[in-house]
Amino acid sequence: MEEVDNCSTVWKSNISVCCPFYVNSPEDGPCPGLQCYMVLEKREKTVISTICFFAGPLTFLENVLVLCLIFFTPALRRKPSYLFISSLALADVFASLFFTISFLDFHLFERTDNAEVYLFKLGGVTLSFTSSVGSLLLTALDRYICMHRPSEYKTILTRRRALACLTALWMTTIFIAFLPPLGWNCKTMDRPCSQLFPYVDHSYLACWIILVMFLLVLIIYAYIHILWKAHKHVVYMAKHSIRPGHVRMRMDIRLARMFSLILAILVTCWFPVLAFMIVDFFHCLSREQKRAFAFWSTLCLVNSSVNPLIYALRSRDMRRVMLKVLSWCRGQRSYMEGSQESDMQQKPSNQETISERVEKQI
Repeated sequence: MEEVDNCSTVWKSNISVCCPFYVNSPEDGPCPGLQCYMVLEKREKTVISTICFFAGPLTFLENVLVLCLIFFTPALRRKPSYLFISSLALADVFASLFFTISFLDFHLFERTDNAEVYLFKLGGVTLSFTSSVGSLLLTALDRYICMHRPSEYKTILTRRRALACLTALWMTTIFIAFLPPLGWNCKTMDRPCSQLFPYVDHSYLACWIILVMFLLVLIIYAYIHILWKAHKHVVYMAKHSIRPGHVRMRMDIRLARMFSLILAILVTCWFPVLAFMIVDFFHCLSREQKRAFAFWSTLCLVNSSVNPLIYALRSRDMRRVMLKVLSWCRGQRSYMEGSQESDMQQKPSNQETISERVEKQI
């Protein structure tokens, strides 16, 4: 513990020191490596580990469910919208694995890996979250095109173009995420390091922040434009006294609520983390600020657990598939119970009734 306090002293006495692995003068002494980043206290470890142990498996199961529903349903696989949603689900699956394991391994169990291993783990986390934000952008653009040019939507956004966009997205994010392990890092101590991530060069972190903020701005712009377009359409319907205007008005309210929720979640989950990263460039962070950053970073995982509820499971097509799967499971269970009771003749009619009921609900 005394070693960590000395490390804090070095940080506070040398505001120009950007990396804990080197100092300005010999009398300051070297900072004890990764100990500078292991700042959580026992109570904070308990809270954050609880969040990770709950949100990690939940995020994994939710997004695996979404991937399975889309993969095993040909009608969904053919639609560009669900290709983007499956990409989002895959990115969030990676986030639930890479972030949870790496975060707990470092902050809770205080495992000190060498630079290569740590940067590789961090690359997985960067890949998952960057791909998640990129997939959110593609989903927002898909809805933007659908609202802005509905008559040309199927011509503009074909399945082939959607696959090309996803290929470009994942190749770009893989390249960006693993630049630090490939050499863009500060483990040689000749460049300033981030105070929040070991071995991460400040210039790389700056580029990543700019990229993510640019993507988030595009997402926010797309959804605001969709809301404006929907509101404009409702005003037009009311102005010309078109009869189904009240239905459109309810649709406008639903759109406003849904997209407001999307924007609120994006801002809540990403703004605190990005704010700390920006402050990292201009201010020497205290231990309390680093602990706060560790807590707020778990909201990125929470965002990944909320994404399938907002983008996938709210979809009518997805709910239809889930209901059919549930009806099939109930039919199979009825079949097994009927087999045990030697009453197999009642099973087909029961299964047919359930299917018909599902179709009526849809």
